[in-house]
Formats: sequence, C-alpha cells, structure tokens
Amino acid sequence: MASVEGKSEERITEELLERLLASATPEAYLSAPDATVDRGLPDYLHELLDEHGLKRADVVRASGINATVVYDVFSGKSRPGRDHAIMLAFGLGCDLRECQRLLRLAGVSELWCKVRRDAILIWCVENGRTREEADDELYRLGEKTLLGTGPLR
Repeated sequence: MASVEGKSEERITEELLERLLASATPEAYLSAPDATVDRGLPDYLHELLDEHGLKRADVVRASGINATVVYDVFSGKSRPGRDHAIMLAFGLGCDLRECQRLLRLAGVSELWCKVRRDAILIWCVENGRTREEADDELYRLGEKTLLGTGPLR
C-alpha cells in the first residue's frame, strides 16, 4: 500500500507534468527551480543506507551480490543490471516506492504487476520479504530466481 508521503509525491509529479505540458517552450518549464531533480544512483543508494541505518557490508550480505560489484555500484563505477538492482533493493530493505525509484535511477525498467515474475517480486517487497525469501517464492511459483537459478517458464 502506498504511503501518504508517496501519494503526495506522486501528486507533485503530476502537477509538474501539467506545468511542463502547459509550457510554451521546454526552457520555460526548466527555468523553474523545482522542475527537475538531478540525483544519481550512488547518491540515492547512500541516502538509503543512512535512512535504513545500514552499512554497505550489510547490503552485500542481504543482497547476495558479490562485494566488489556492490562497492562499484555504490561508487558509481558501474551500473547494476535489473536483477542486481532488485537484489540491492532487497539488501537495502526498500519499500516498493524506494525500490521503483532505485530501478529508475539504475536505468532499468520498474517492476510491473502485469508481468508474472514482477508481480511476485512486488508482493515480496511490499510484504517485507528478504532476497532469499523472494527467491524461494520465485522458485516455488516456477519463475527464474534473482540469483539465476530455478525453472524458466
């Protein structure tokens, strides 16, 4: 269930979209100080670490991703693929809104409830499951796990 904060944030995004569409030129919209946010994935990951009271080593353990890969993503040296981004979200204990934002900033597609595997992952994120528990659900329901094992449909 989306939080009240998430709903007001979405409303603000909708208001910004309305302002953009009503603008005579892109520059007219872009000149507003609140029009765009320029935040990269590493900044967001560090913000999540602080908010959730975690260290990168905690994320490595909880995500199941190789430590070097995690450190490279956090430093901005590399971008995670979609499954690694999802695994990072689990490792960081993200809620659904945070997970979707992490996926957007990683440059990969968000979880979409019309896709069977994504629907399972959404349910797991929303219900506070760990990455291991998500893999168990994916495997149980015949979908490829995040660690790349399990049946392929």
